Amino acid sequence: MKNLKIVEHPLVQHKLTKMRKKDTSTNHFRQLLREISLLLAYEITRNLNMSEVNIETPLEEFKAPTLDGKKLALISILRAGNGLLDGVLDLIPSARVGFVGLYRDEKTLKPVQYYFKVPAGLDERVVITLDPMLATGNSASAAIDLLKNAGAKTIRFLCLLAAPEGVETLSAAHPDVPIVTAALDRQLNDIGYIMPGLGDAGDRMFGTK
Repeated sequence: MKNLKIVEHPLVQHKLTKMRKKDTSTNHFRQLLREISLLLAYEITRNLNMSEVNIETPLEEFKAPTLDGKKLALISILRAGNGLLDGVLDLIPSARVGFVGLYRDEKTLKPVQYYFKVPAGLDERVVITLDPMLATGNSASAAIDLLKNAGAKTIRFLCLLAAPEGVETLSAAHPDVPIVTAALDRQLNDIGYIMPGLGDAGDRMFGTK
């Protein structure tokens, strides 16, 4: 799992533990997800390209570092990806935003596409794909297939939790895509949920069943 980066920062792990608790309220779950996504975003943007610009401080002129190239593109895999999106936008408010609509067929566990809208110029942007749960890896792989078909060349995947099966599937399909997560859990159960996990992230975020 050389593509996998687990963020073991104490604040990340503490907030994740609160999110796992079954009695955590919908409002508190959303708040924690927003907070933890900002911390994860810090890690996934660690190696962005930089250049220098001439600026003037109150004391003198100075060559200062700045992000290089076009604005980043954040791609939310609907619907649960929107929970990560808000926190990442807090850190990178100028990023462009796109959406990939996929739902999982509960019988086959395969993704079904229903929506796709992304920014122009993906070939010149760092693209960060957002989905809280990397379970089977099928939806993530399908979303990245669509992004590559739209021209994306530099893609990173950000999730809250990952299962070994999902990491293996995504890494096999897209070995060039690094994965950043807060935890690698034990396994999937027989209906494709991450164990011990935290349940269905979308349901817990939006208060649905």
